Amino acid sequence: MAEIKIYHKPTCSTSRKGLKYLQEKGVEFDIIKYYETPFTKNKLKALLKKMNMKAEELLRKREKAYKELDFKNKKYSQAEIIEFMVNDPNLIERPIIEKGDKAVLARPTERIDEVI
Repeated sequence: MAEIKIYHKPTCSTSRKGLKYLQEKGVEFDIIKYYETPFTKNKLKALLKKMNMKAEELLRKREKAYKELDFKNKKYSQAEIIEFMVNDPNLIERPIIEKGDKAVLARPTERIDEVI
């Protein structure tokens, strides 16, 4: 297994840009298609810690599920938000690049340089 991992959704253009960026850099990496191999709560918590982010910062705010959960009018705990993301990966921003004890949300794509 490579030291670098990309948590990737092939149908997402931003995720594909991250994948291409890694390929152009010539680094070895593993692709984790998190729709096929879903995040566990513990993995998502670990990635959030490595990214120094709160769960709500990783939410895709334009998703239908986000709107249905009515985040504007309701307060959810970190644990509840993580549970929502584990149950519906559409709520998770992407791509996430992980290397060792660091990870970044690659938005913009150049943020990948922070971990490689």
